[in-house]
Amino acid sequence: MMYWDGNMGGWGYVLMVISFVVFWGAVIAAVVLLARATGAGSRGRDLTSGAGYAENVLAERFARGEIDEVEYTARLDVLRGGGRK
Repeated sequence: MMYWDGNMGGWGYVLMVISFVVFWGAVIAAVVLLARATGAGSRGRDLTSGAGYAENVLAERFARGEIDEVEYTARLDVLRGGGRK
């Protein structure tokens, strides 16, 4: 390194940017995995089975515009037990 003047050169900057992205990606991934592992964000309802799941699917269909408000409220009432005779 006879003529090294303290400049990193092109590859030094490339490696610095790559390591920066990898570092912050690892930090963000760790935070997300920690949040999922501790159950942060779950509101105590199991939305993968039962009525909670059905209500979630119904809300998604309403949000996409597949059903109108009248049909949404009628089906939601049935799901929550209000439609029984």
